[in-house]
Amino acid sequence: MFLINATDARKEWSSVIDNAIRKKPQFIKRTRDKLILSNTDIFKNLLSPYKFTTKKYIEDDGSITLSLDTIDLIENAPTENEVKLKMAEAIKEYAEDFYKEFEYWTSAPNRQEHIPFVLKAILSDDINDIAESIECLNGEN
Repeated sequence: MFLINATDARKEWSSVIDNAIRKKPQFIKRTRDKLILSNTDIFKNLLSPYKFTTKKYIEDDGSITLSLDTIDLIENAPTENEVKLKMAEAIKEYAEDFYKEFEYWTSAPNRQEHIPFVLKAILSDDINDIAESIECLNGEN
C-alpha cells in the first residue's frame, strides 16, 4: 500500500529523504520491520496533546513546589517562573538520560508511558519552550 521496500528506499535514498522532509512521512519495510521516516515538525505536532501537567504547592516559606507525577520529578523555587524553568531543565535532563538508555528504559513496563514526554522534550530546541508548556494545577498541602 504505502510501504516502500527498503531496497528501493536505499536506491532512491536522497529522494526518499526529500519526500519525508518536504512532502509527507515515508513508510519503509525491511523484511518484517516497518519504520516511519518523517521530519520532526510532524512529530512535534503529534506530541502536542501531551502536556507536562504538574501539581503546584505553595510552601510555608512562600516558595513554590511543582510535582510532575507522570515522570516523578519535583522541583522547588521562590517563584513560579523560576520553578517552571527548573522543572523544564529536570525534564530535559531526564529525557536525555532516558534516550541514551532507550532500550533499557522502554523495556520497563512502568516507563512505557514516559515515551511521548521524553520525545517531546528531546524535540524541544529551547528549554523555555518546555517551561512554557508546563501546566500548573493547584495541589493540596
